[in-house]
Amino acid sequence: MSVAVSATLAVNEALEARRRSGAAVLPLGFGEAGLPVHPALRDALAAGGGCNSYGPVAGERGLREAAAGYWSRRGLDTGPDAVVAGPGSKPLLYALLMSIGGDVAVAAPSWVSYAAQSRLAGNRPLFVPTERGQGGVPQPDLLAEAVRDARGQGRDVRAVIATVPDNPTGTVAGADTVRRLAEVARALDLVVISDEIYRDLVHDPAATEVRSPAEFAPERTVVTTGLSKNLALGGWRLGVARMPDGPRGAHLRAELLGVASELWSSPSSPVQRAGALAFSEPAELTEHIGRSRRLHGTVARAVAERFTAAGAAVAAPRAAFYLYPDFEPHRERLAADFGVADGPGLGRMLLERYGLGALPGVEFGECPEALRLRVATSLLYGDTDAERWAALAVDDPTSLPWIRAHLDRLEEVLSEVVEPVAAAV
Repeated sequence: MSVAVSATLAVNEALEARRRSGAAVLPLGFGEAGLPVHPALRDALAAGGGCNSYGPVAGERGLREAAAGYWSRRGLDTGPDAVVAGPGSKPLLYALLMSIGGDVAVAAPSWVSYAAQSRLAGNRPLFVPTERGQGGVPQPDLLAEAVRDARGQGRDVRAVIATVPDNPTGTVAGADTVRRLAEVARALDLVVISDEIYRDLVHDPAATEVRSPAEFAPERTVVTTGLSKNLALGGWRLGVARMPDGPRGAHLRAELLGVASELWSSPSSPVQRAGALAFSEPAELTEHIGRSRRLHGTVARAVAERFTAAGAAVAAPRAAFYLYPDFEPHRERLAADFGVADGPGLGRMLLERYGLGALPGVEFGECPEALRLRVATSLLYGDTDAERWAALAVDDPTSLPWIRAHLDRLEEVLSEVVEPVAAAV
């Protein structure tokens, strides 16, 4: 089976190659949190540097207790034996798909790796559209219809993945949508995998409620999260999964540990020690996440305003650092002026002509013709830790010259793309 490099990683490498050649870039393709490591976490990692044994497959007790407390504070009563740790939530998701088996229903659009991992596990993804503004959760009625149809054709659909909040749209599914998803999963005996890695990055927690499928169907919902987004520790590779309540959870945990024991043995011990501190949520880290959330929201809204002003349709970002603009209103102009007929063509044109890296919707399960792009705003905060700390510290990060320069360049590019090219004389 031939497997290409993940689209998110590939666009990041393409932008880096352009940067090394001296070309200007607008880095809007890679979903890295783009922030420095908090000193408390750096110290905790250094303190654990002498831990060089493998440790338990499920993860060290201290980490699992801290993760259990993290979920319990969010209304999901959890014991440490319900927690399994892995070297990032991405490997955990893959191991879960292998443990559950069968085909998996995923939202269209949804994060690029869900469908890819399903195929790697020898199965097929079942794409189900989302409602506008309810990204990350397949429309429950369409999910029920799609699963029944697929099973009628002999497919073995066993699970559905939800992303709350969502990548690629930056939206948060409402409580009613999540509740109906849980009802469909129960009626059709589906395991729900709820990827909640962006939960702590809702821009305005007072205005936007995050409801987990585990609240409505605790006996069949796995919840995953990690530290790569809320604390920008993507390179440290640590994720945790909360197993469902009851017998199903116990069975799935045993299956997951069997897979994990053959794939990664155990997560990195020093990183687990730092992760235990992170999931215990001391005040200095909670405050740091709060400033991160404010920064992500401010810059994402500023970028969304540029796309909206250019005539692209964009759902208002409510979490994380993603947008999903749609250039359908400019289809005729893009075809006439740039020869662009589909999403991949739009992405190539923006990268080659303007150095703007973004991913076409086809990478997220959309049809190739869709002129939608996943835009990530989190690499606009600066090229050095000093600049990123400054972005975290100020009330209006868009006033900083390096962020302002990116926004101005984006506005310039969009104005050229959506305005007619002058006819040659």
